[in-house]
Amino acid sequence: MPTATRSGRYSVFAIAREAFRQHQGWGRAWASPQPRDRYRIVIVGAGGHGLATAYYLGRNFGITDIAVIEKGWLGGGNTGRNTTIIRSNYLQDPSAAIYDQSLSLYETLSQDLNYNVMFSPRGLIMLAQTEPEVRGYKRTAYANHLQGVATEWIEPQRLKELVPIINLDGPRYPVLGGLYQARGGTARHDAVAWGYARACSDMGMHIIQNCEVQGIETEGGQVRAVTTSKGRIGCDRLALIVAGHSSQLAQMAGFRLPIESVALQALVSEPIKPCMDVVVMANTVHGYMSQSDKGEMVIGGGTDGFNNFTQRGSWHHIEETVRALVETFPMISRLKMLRQWGGIVDMTGDRSPILSATPVGGIYVNCGWGTGGFKAIPGSGWAMADLLANDRPGPLAQPFGLNRFREGRFIDESVAAGVAH
Repeated sequence: MPTATRSGRYSVFAIAREAFRQHQGWGRAWASPQPRDRYRIVIVGAGGHGLATAYYLGRNFGITDIAVIEKGWLGGGNTGRNTTIIRSNYLQDPSAAIYDQSLSLYETLSQDLNYNVMFSPRGLIMLAQTEPEVRGYKRTAYANHLQGVATEWIEPQRLKELVPIINLDGPRYPVLGGLYQARGGTARHDAVAWGYARACSDMGMHIIQNCEVQGIETEGGQVRAVTTSKGRIGCDRLALIVAGHSSQLAQMAGFRLPIESVALQALVSEPIKPCMDVVVMANTVHGYMSQSDKGEMVIGGGTDGFNNFTQRGSWHHIEETVRALVETFPMISRLKMLRQWGGIVDMTGDRSPILSATPVGGIYVNCGWGTGGFKAIPGSGWAMADLLANDRPGPLAQPFGLNRFREGRFIDESVAAGVAH
């Protein structure tokens, strides 16, 4: 079993103590061990979902003989390449359940991990700019009420009070109202990964960076080991939690996944004074925006229209996304862009995730989150830990099995996903 290396508890007293020692006494947030020959569970992917799965395996089930391996650096994939939006106002019951569990866990995550993930429940509004959207969002509000998810339909006047910089009378798509979730908001994406990594390391789990999977070894339909750039690592169970590269690892194991990988781009502006303290999504024109703690306007849009693994931005996407948002927020036309990036999202046909066992014994997958990956991190980890520990899906994961595509039990979230269609 791995030996825990405590990084020390963070507190105001620890800060005061270290102030007198010129902050020389802080330990490493997480250890960087060499891999052992074998673990009970190997998790491929040290992003938010993989680390959350490891954490809840330790916290909820006492399983700590775990290696989390990452081909690059911790949190360097989609976890560090998103717009940090958190919400749970989904239409279908299974989606609302897992996303609301995630939101509930986010609300206490800083305390649970003893690490400030900078969760900001500033509220989230999804604009309705066509009559079909008005009907769709009112339907979602009714469904959320039945699910116990607190959302409400708000009229344009109330919306203007919440977002003073908005232009309600756009030339193409006037704002007709919105679906408002006061509990929604944002968090610091890096801090979420770092907090989970620190907690996992303190429990004695091994987090191994720069360790790329090169092959998956099976025997008699059962997983035996993974071959990596740091050698062979044996395991009883293997979890593939790698977002956009899920199909490639599945192919190594000898099966296919019903997903496509595409780039989702985003950008931030230069910092400005506070002007918008809610998250606003405009799905008709494919744009969404929030303001970061540093004052940058964080802007995102729709996915690319073709399959690719690109992690950089493109000029045509800037033009399309900013043009759409300038109509609704005229003031951003004067801003300068600070930086741009892309993340790889894996999309299923029904725009809902896959948390499932696979045709190979001992191999499990967590993928297909599309553009909803960051908001789902705690709930995804909670459900996936249950699946790995018990070799059966719990109530959160059960609807999202691979068999739903064979049986036609789709969980259609193409509208609620907003920019994912």
